Amino acid sequence: MFRLPTIMRSAALRQISSTRGYAKDVRFGPEVRALMLQGVDILADAVAVTMGPKGRNVILEQSWGSPKITKDGVTVAKGVELKDKFQNIGARLVQDVANNTNEEAGDGTTTATVLARAIAKEGFEKISTGANPIEVRKGVMLAVDAIIEHLKSLSRPVTTPEEIAQVATISANGDRKIGDLISNAMKKVGKEGVITVKDGKTLNDELEVIEGMKFDRGYISPYFINTSKGAKVEFQDCLVLFSEKKISSIQSIIPALELANTLRKPLVIVAEDVDGEALSTLVVNRLKIGLQVAAVKAPGFGDNRKATLQDMAVSTGGIVFGDEGNPVKLEDVTKEDLGVVGECIITKDDTLLLKGKGKKADIDRRAEQIRDQIANTTSEYEKEKLQERLARLASGVAVLRVGGSSEVEVNEKKDRVNDALCATRAAVEEGIVPGGGTALLRCIASLDSLSPSNNDQKTGVNIVRKALRQPCMQIALNAGVEASVIVSKVEEGKGDMGYDALNNEFVNMIEKGIIDPTKVVRTALTDAAGVASLLTTAEAVVTELPKEDSPAPGMGGMGGMGGMGGMGGMGM
Repeated sequence: MFRLPTIMRSAALRQISSTRGYAKDVRFGPEVRALMLQGVDILADAVAVTMGPKGRNVILEQSWGSPKITKDGVTVAKGVELKDKFQNIGARLVQDVANNTNEEAGDGTTTATVLARAIAKEGFEKISTGANPIEVRKGVMLAVDAIIEHLKSLSRPVTTPEEIAQVATISANGDRKIGDLISNAMKKVGKEGVITVKDGKTLNDELEVIEGMKFDRGYISPYFINTSKGAKVEFQDCLVLFSEKKISSIQSIIPALELANTLRKPLVIVAEDVDGEALSTLVVNRLKIGLQVAAVKAPGFGDNRKATLQDMAVSTGGIVFGDEGNPVKLEDVTKEDLGVVGECIITKDDTLLLKGKGKKADIDRRAEQIRDQIANTTSEYEKEKLQERLARLASGVAVLRVGGSSEVEVNEKKDRVNDALCATRAAVEEGIVPGGGTALLRCIASLDSLSPSNNDQKTGVNIVRKALRQPCMQIALNAGVEASVIVSKVEEGKGDMGYDALNNEFVNMIEKGIIDPTKVVRTALTDAAGVASLLTTAEAVVTELPKEDSPAPGMGGMGGMGGMGGMGGMGM
């Protein structure tokens, strides 16, 4: 029988050993549930301190730059990572609750975290005494369905700018200036308009409304600059040529240049690129004879660039050359093929086309097509891009510039502005309910009419009943008052009466402007109950064991050096 030499056999064994997968650590029952609950508690404790108007900030270490100071629940949740793998799994599941709530509603992540911890903790406790986790989960979801229906009955629509400002102010941690800024932005661009948040360049917060088509591409060459004010290109009443293809030959655009010259109007070329002979000829003529022309790269890539060019063409009354649906060649251009704008401003970074001369019917038709695409897409990224395109066509874009004295201050304020903006959109979409945890307390009564199928389902309903008190309790706790007393007093009250933690008094929450978007409360409860109740059904958890370092190679071969003892004969 053929056998490998000894040295080759040992090498093969070492190779097999080095490619074997890591071992797994498997834990079961109460032991692993206790570890996961510890992780849930650690994360929830860090997030819960931010809740309410008297909540505290959390400082997060970052791998680069200054530490981040924030009061945003999901930001805190994302910053928590635990060394113990089983504790970390519990923490990560609650992170998912915060992330899901943030993605769907844009706010309410702290409420979702507090509710998830309450449901998981009580669920683990009941299961340890013998309750069936599957039936308990059914009871939890039964209760959630009843609460969602009751929330709808409590909800009322948001209609006035003042109500919009109130929602934004509450979500921005009581900052009235931010509330007014967002309310003004929505008034300018409409409830469906695009509002973006950017770093400001001053100490103050500012609102800029951009009406027209603005995109983040500037002039291809600085030699197109025609004004000393800010190094930019400024044209009035100019023609715009749109091309989906790269333009390299000057011959292809001479007809358009001649047409612009005949009409005594400047020409702006927006194409995939303009280079080679075409670019150099344009620059030379701009410098020598003062040719009123500028070239800009089209924004975006692929299908997004095609769609954006079509939007601009419709807005200005032109066509896109090189498009599959347009057989007209650049050399055959006519006046009707070029877009027309009342004003064009081009800097090194962006281009703004104002007062486009497109037909209103064409613009409305294009906007309706985009709305249909928004309704049919499942991608959040694609939906965001479509909404930006719609806003450019229909109502303009509002930019909130957040000011401050330092990067840390600006970043902290931007978190609050983004939260407030998302909460405001949610309020416009589904209405508002009394804030401060009051709406959830008012939903407790809706659980009395439920008929669970068995005692374990009844246990699930009672778990939710108890959890609904936690948001109000946490707000009171952070305010430094006796939480259980506050919750009892709110429960004894009726309608919109609740606890104003900022002023330490009981008030009509709606009249005082202490309100929550219905969508935020609904999403927080649904996400928290779904993940937390699933967590309680876990009986085993499997994690990777850390990779062990390979032992250092043996030095046995050095044993032959023992003969060096004979060196003693050297008589040193």
